[in-house]
Amino acid sequence: MCAVPGPPRRRTHGGIVHSGSHLVDFTGTPPAARPLDVRWIHGSPSAKHNTDPDIQVHAYDEHTFILRQNMAVHYEAPFLFLLCGNERAVLIDTGATGSAEFFPLRRVVDGLLADWLAGHPRDGYELLVLHTHGHGDHIAGDGQFADRPGTTVVGADRDTAWRYFGFGADPDAVAHVDLGGRVLECLATPGHHEAAVTYYDAATGLLLTGDSVYPGRLYIEDVAAFTRSLDRLIEFADRRPVTHVLGCHIEMTIEPGVDYPVRTTYQPDEPPLQLAPAHLRRIRDALTELGTDHTWRAYSDFVLCPGT
Repeated sequence: MCAVPGPPRRRTHGGIVHSGSHLVDFTGTPPAARPLDVRWIHGSPSAKHNTDPDIQVHAYDEHTFILRQNMAVHYEAPFLFLLCGNERAVLIDTGATGSAEFFPLRRVVDGLLADWLAGHPRDGYELLVLHTHGHGDHIAGDGQFADRPGTTVVGADRDTAWRYFGFGADPDAVAHVDLGGRVLECLATPGHHEAAVTYYDAATGLLLTGDSVYPGRLYIEDVAAFTRSLDRLIEFADRRPVTHVLGCHIEMTIEPGVDYPVRTTYQPDEPPLQLAPAHLRRIRDALTELGTDHTWRAYSDFVLCPGT
């Protein structure tokens, strides 16, 4: 974990330190689903013809940003999420490439935060870096933030992440990360990875499921743990207004049940990133159908890949 003190602060508001009066009310109205008809960057037939940015940024709203890594930089092309609160922002995952030369994540995040602070000025604004899980395509850019002032990077390994969220004492707890009036609910959802975490943002209704649920190959390391996690997510989502379920990859094609091969760097016919809460039950039903037959099985919007 890397924690670097930020600039001096001036006054407090409900236990949260601020220097100005530009507070955003993140709890005023129930979340409504915003359209996500985004044409995500999806690679190029050849590297020399690639004109996409290294990182695509989509402003879901003025406080919430969805980033996608260019497939020309890394075939995994993961999605990352930057959410701004009154006290600090959180970056969830740091992508598949460590080099700032080829993947300038810190520069992009710094630019987004500078623009946000121009409209919502305050001193001592901090950045928290968390992860959906510890696979390399979600943590490679951590080093770009190691010396960033006012930044805390929480490791994605199970011991470090579980200690931060308090899951070591109670793996069934719902942890809360307060960004300053914008509180994320966090659940331990192992199965794809032993330290997988799902995040729910009540301000937008977004359920951020990492590699546990997304339109692609659902690699399942531990089927029993994955099944329990799906049961938790279904129950959790039933009691909250979930607008979109957002994972970290797109691997399916628009043809039902057909995915792009591993290491594909050009995906011109992708379906949308967003899934609906109903997909949680569809995946859970597929697990029941799978039973003890742990062979890969394709469904219209995902592929179950147990034992990987």
